[in-house]
Amino acid sequence: MKQLKKSFLLLLLLVASVLFIAACGGSDDDQAEDPDAEDNDNTEETIKEGGDLVIANLSDVVSLDPHGNNDTPSSNVRSNIYETLVTHDQDMELQPGLAHDWEMTGDLTWEFYLEEGVKFHDGADFTADVVKANIERIQDDAIASPRAFLYDMVTEINVIDDYTVEFVTEYPFAPLPAHLAHDAGGMISPNLIDADYTAMEEDEAEPGSVINEGPVGTGPFVFQSWTPGEEVVLQKNADYHGDPAHLDSVTFKVVPEDATRIAELETGASHIADPLSPSDVSRVEAADGMFVNIQPSVSLSYIGFNVQKEPFDDVRVRQAISMAIDKDGIINGIYDGYGVPAIGPLAPTVFGYDDSVSGLEYDVEKAKELLAEAGYADGFSTTIWTNDNRERMDAAIYVQAELEKIGVDVEIEVLEWGAYLENTAAGEHDMFVLGWSTVTGDADYGMFALFHSSMFGEPGNRSFLANDKLDDLLTQARQTSDSDERLDLYRQAQEVLVDEAPMLYLHHQEYLLAIRDEVKGFWQHPTQILMLKDVWLDQ
Repeated sequence: MKQLKKSFLLLLLLVASVLFIAACGGSDDDQAEDPDAEDNDNTEETIKEGGDLVIANLSDVVSLDPHGNNDTPSSNVRSNIYETLVTHDQDMELQPGLAHDWEMTGDLTWEFYLEEGVKFHDGADFTADVVKANIERIQDDAIASPRAFLYDMVTEINVIDDYTVEFVTEYPFAPLPAHLAHDAGGMISPNLIDADYTAMEEDEAEPGSVINEGPVGTGPFVFQSWTPGEEVVLQKNADYHGDPAHLDSVTFKVVPEDATRIAELETGASHIADPLSPSDVSRVEAADGMFVNIQPSVSLSYIGFNVQKEPFDDVRVRQAISMAIDKDGIINGIYDGYGVPAIGPLAPTVFGYDDSVSGLEYDVEKAKELLAEAGYADGFSTTIWTNDNRERMDAAIYVQAELEKIGVDVEIEVLEWGAYLENTAAGEHDMFVLGWSTVTGDADYGMFALFHSSMFGEPGNRSFLANDKLDDLLTQARQTSDSDERLDLYRQAQEVLVDEAPMLYLHHQEYLLAIRDEVKGFWQHPTQILMLKDVWLDQ
């Protein structure tokens, strides 16, 4: 009996082994059934080197200085020129970048261990001194970086040796590695930093003017040219410290019209259309030679109020407007259901998200009551601003129609992207349609920048909200390293935001792109950045 059992077990093991080997080996048919198999099968035999990738973009870049503007079109270009100490993978997990390792060596100290042998496009060496120079430039008041808040907790940067740098923080700050993964942490050549400072001193040039003329990083692509309003062209970095890019060049071409971007793909003039309007998905799906790329995100789409201007300085008015707009109508009618409805500023995958916090419900009658209590029983007149993004313009039209039901007369103003960012940062607006991406994956960036009173304007708080309790909660949350305590503080902060209603949270967008079939090895990051280093063209 024991021998029979033993033989049976051996038979089972043999069968399991055969099945395991078969599963690991797979077959061509099995891989063909995997929709991602073709993209993942980027062996040396199939990858084709060379080619010029053309991306049709809605908007032009605003700045090629990573310490400058915080807009996605600029970040998309910069992320190919510059590199950061730390990166995020597709799951928003931290991964090595220019630093191969890091550790918290004390409550207030971090050490980052840098890759050796990395050179900038101009031949300068990447060292700990360069890291120190870059972060200190962001912190420099003379630079007036809108991203300085990312590192305002750093009190010292110490060069331990050529490839070890120490950060000393004012208080325990757990998200520091995530902040260093932000586009603002892109490392600029020390030669360029010196040249930019010299121009500021001798020529009274604006900060970043020299960098905008010829950005220099360590990335897989080298800057070639920028023709404002038309295109930015990057070339392959043949001397890249890692595996070099497959493409010869990438052109970011400004194509403001949605239909024209798709037409560019149909004719082969461009390879990627960014963004793709949800209403154009069916056109792309029906066309030969192209497909729709869908990427869940850590973004927030919202309608904001300038709480410093009448009548939005009255919380009852803000709550009324929020309750009078059926955001499901925007999500389903304008975005065709793409995305996750937002109950607050944080996407579900962001640290600090709390699904126990409920937002203001759609309730037109309650909205009318609140307006009457605030002294606007007969409504009022206001404006809503947007840039020339199709969905945002449609959202503004939808809001206009919804608010007409409660007696609020809304005039729509559409601004060019650069002017839109500048004027909303200056607080010249009433209502506005915009978005925010929590690119660090941590609530500190998703809430401190958007709602702390020290972040007015360009850094992120374009609602100009100032609430002492909220400020205190957000400050406490960034000054503790205890995860549970931080989560509780962010939950409380989100509850305050429900009452304050500085914005109507619409949804966490799913990014849509139209892509030609010959584009291989491409993926889009949850932060909206186009990942281009491993792209190749099958043509």
